[in-house]
Amino acid sequence: MITKPRQRRAASESGHILVQMLVVGSVTIYIIGSLISWAVLNLKAGKTAVARERAIQLAEAGTDYYRWHLAHAPADFQDGTGQPGPYVHDFHDKDGNSVGQFTIDITPPTAGNSEVLVRSTGDTGVTYSPARTLAVTMMKPSFARYAVAANDVMRFGEGTEVHGPVHSNDGIRFDGVAHNIVTSSVTSYDDPDHDEWGSDPLEFGVHTHIAPTDPLPPAAVPARPDVFKVGRQFPVAPVDFDGLTADFATMKSDAEANGFYRPSAGAQGYHVVLRTDDTFDLYKITKMIDVPDEDCESNQERWGTWSIENEHFIDNFPMPTNGIIFLEDDVFVDGQIDGARVTVVAAFLPDNPPFRKNIVINHDLLYTHYDGTDTIGLIAQGKVAVGMVSDDDLRIDAALIAQKYNVGRYYYGSKCAPYDHRDSLTLWGMIATAERYGFAYTDGTGYAFRYLNYDGTLFLAPPPSFPLTADRYVTTSWSEE
Repeated sequence: MITKPRQRRAASESGHILVQMLVVGSVTIYIIGSLISWAVLNLKAGKTAVARERAIQLAEAGTDYYRWHLAHAPADFQDGTGQPGPYVHDFHDKDGNSVGQFTIDITPPTAGNSEVLVRSTGDTGVTYSPARTLAVTMMKPSFARYAVAANDVMRFGEGTEVHGPVHSNDGIRFDGVAHNIVTSSVTSYDDPDHDEWGSDPLEFGVHTHIAPTDPLPPAAVPARPDVFKVGRQFPVAPVDFDGLTADFATMKSDAEANGFYRPSAGAQGYHVVLRTDDTFDLYKITKMIDVPDEDCESNQERWGTWSIENEHFIDNFPMPTNGIIFLEDDVFVDGQIDGARVTVVAAFLPDNPPFRKNIVINHDLLYTHYDGTDTIGLIAQGKVAVGMVSDDDLRIDAALIAQKYNVGRYYYGSKCAPYDHRDSLTLWGMIATAERYGFAYTDGTGYAFRYLNYDGTLFLAPPPSFPLTADRYVTTSWSEE
């Protein structure tokens, strides 16, 4: 009578154990399944990450390839095929095995510009990883890459602050603050602006006299971050000012073909007034203002009042399609633009020193927009000058190049009163000058205050057909689409 209940308890206990084993087994199987799924997902994610990285590297290989191609064929934007793109290239590893493809699509530069857009798509050929695309812009650096570029010794005095790159083919004495790199094409030179060393010793190609004055070569070059915020470098390759002669010939041809060209005015030059409606007025100058006193005259080369008294209106013209206005005469420029990109050139070809042409700015030359939308380039074979009867407060929004002479104001001494002393000159742009630039003199004449501001938008968007400083393309922007 006692054994039967014991059997029921044994059977009941066995049933409980079986349920527990089923629960534990189910949980174990679920956990193992989850771990396997997690491992599979991680393996797949790892393979996808590797493939995605390989795809972007294939895309980068495409941009690197085309920059190499342009270095050897700078005018070829069809990948050597003579046919429109896109262009597909297989990519192989070191053993010759194909690891994917890159496809490049090229947007060539527009007239008067060197910017090339290369879209490169890398594809590994695997289904679990999509292709990746890079958009890279490349361009040849122009003179507009510099805040100041010179073909002569330069001096920047105390209190001067420059925010763009500075370069000279000769030496530079910099006693201000440079917020970008300062470079020179010489290792050392004889600085003509001091005598404190005594017997004209050579100094570094880029040096400062801000205390403590730089030591003399062959001493080590101190860093001087108080003066050179980004550093200084010398010697570096020179900027080719002489090569501008060939650029003038090209710009003249472009102006004749699709721009605006006029030969000599047969008088005393042209006056160009830029307008905000994408047009410009053109005048022929018939008489300059006379000097107020005969003793006002200077012995400077080609000195004059360079100020208009009489002129004859020729016509109003639309802004040229390619943005180039080429005049084989002296040119006065002022006015304002709104949404325009224009380059005004004053040059007489072939180059002959007595007939080199100048550009003169006596009145405000203005942008409406300061985001790169508006751009003015002024390129003179001779001098970019400010004349005698110039605005007391003068603003110039433009990139300025003087190939053979300098950017600056002629000397108008006390006998030229009331025009000997001017108040302020503000530049928004850049300066490239063959000789030392300047708008003031040590006797206090000229512009008392000079504010020279580098327009950083010029680096990526220089004025139309602005002369280049290098033949090689450099990358200016990089982004993934």
